[in-house]
Amino acid sequence: MRLWQPFPVVRVSSSCVTSTITLFTFDPLLLSPSPFFVRLSSQTLALAQALLTEKTIPAGFIMRVTSSLLLASLLLLLLQTTEMKKPGKGRGLRGARHKLTRDRVKGAGRHSRSGPSRLAAADCSELTESREVFVDCQDRRLASVPTSQTWSNQPKHLLLARNRIKVLREGAFFGYESLTSLDLQQNQISLVEEGAFQGLTRLTTLLLQHNRLGTLSEEALIIMPNLNYLRLYDNPWNCLCPMDSLVRTLQVPSNRNLGNHARCAEPTRLKGMKLKQVDPELLCKEKDPTNDPQGDDDTDSLFPIEPIPIRTKPDATTSCHTYHFPQKRMDCSKRGLTEVPTGIPDDVVHIDLSHNSIHHLRARDFQGARSLRTLNLTNNNMERIDTASLSGLLHLRELDLSDNSIHFVKYGVLEDLYFLSQLKLGGNPWVCDYSIHYMVYWLRLHPGVRHSGLLCRSPPEHTGESVEEYVHSYNRECPKDRQHSRTDEDQTDPELWNTAMEVQGELEEELEPSHLRAPQKYQIIRLS
Repeated sequence: MRLWQPFPVVRVSSSCVTSTITLFTFDPLLLSPSPFFVRLSSQTLALAQALLTEKTIPAGFIMRVTSSLLLASLLLLLLQTTEMKKPGKGRGLRGARHKLTRDRVKGAGRHSRSGPSRLAAADCSELTESREVFVDCQDRRLASVPTSQTWSNQPKHLLLARNRIKVLREGAFFGYESLTSLDLQQNQISLVEEGAFQGLTRLTTLLLQHNRLGTLSEEALIIMPNLNYLRLYDNPWNCLCPMDSLVRTLQVPSNRNLGNHARCAEPTRLKGMKLKQVDPELLCKEKDPTNDPQGDDDTDSLFPIEPIPIRTKPDATTSCHTYHFPQKRMDCSKRGLTEVPTGIPDDVVHIDLSHNSIHHLRARDFQGARSLRTLNLTNNNMERIDTASLSGLLHLRELDLSDNSIHFVKYGVLEDLYFLSQLKLGGNPWVCDYSIHYMVYWLRLHPGVRHSGLLCRSPPEHTGESVEEYVHSYNRECPKDRQHSRTDEDQTDPELWNTAMEVQGELEEELEPSHLRAPQKYQIIRLS
């Protein structure tokens, strides 16, 4: 018999000597009765039967079995308390919920199709910008691609850079049919199966640079008909016969933005050659050196010796890491650069060139970077900044020149920075002499620019003093360090004062009416 009440229910079963009463207590969490067994005497059993059948019971008989029933009730309460305190049971409703939740999590872990990456995908950011959904899973230590069911909306941009993905299996992107850009750079990818990108018919941008790819089949790219931007550089490409179809595809003129800057790492005779320039006929003619230990003179004819190219400036695309979310930025920090790399794309918004060895900024170093908003040049031991080095950066808002070796800024260096709002100058050995005045005057004319770190390092009498205060005191006193030209010396020579020639000139000025005087091009100011 099942009764769904929260109080004990009695079920009686009799035998010759003793009987067993099964006391059921309703458990509302488990939706089932919990049995507790109590062995009672035949007299107690008779009372229980009479109670259940509503028979009349003598008073004396009731008194004899009252103690037995009380004992059974106490025993029942004791058993319930002991049951609830058993390990793993929890306390009441909260403990039961915790147990059920824990069991669900264990079950989800056992039956999850994507394994560890599904759990890690919960740390990813799902953002919307310009009505397009971005899923940012960068730096999440993912070993595989999260399933598409993880996200509430279909993403258009999937960012998986800087993870631990080693292989892209067939069907890895099922459910991501809406993707237009896919960032897989800086992983450990060494194998891409032919059907890995199946279904990505809308994909236009694929970033695979900075991985461990040695070969890639053309078949992996054919299934993406709208692909027009592909990055493959900084991979150890093995330029042998399996690369023939890919190289021919990259060299089609209409694919001008596919595979730029990617170079062969092997074999030795093709090392350093761009995939877009290597002759596809040479890939399958390469001989295995293990089969020809003595060498063959014909081999040299297949691979003419190329002249050593003239040293050029590094290319920004191959020297830096490029990220597309939330805005396009380039990370060129700690790359051993000695000069600003060329080829900075015109749509890059942020660029970090810190912790390099760029000692000198030259004219037109940032030509073409029209969209640049922030520029970080800290820790470069920089000493010189040419006048036109920052020309063209009309939209630059933040410039960081801190922790370098700059003594002063030449006149005109900052003239193109119309929208600059923050300028960091700390950690430089600023020399407080007349050459520092341009910086202070420019800052006064641009009060909206927040600046910091402009302190005198030398000469010793001004060490630690604010440059603005130095310039202010300089203007209050007679400048002691001003260099005079010969013209100034002639004009300010006290021996020429009050001479006959000067007196005659003053008299002519007095006699001539002021409205007939010719405008003076120069004016001489006497300094006492």
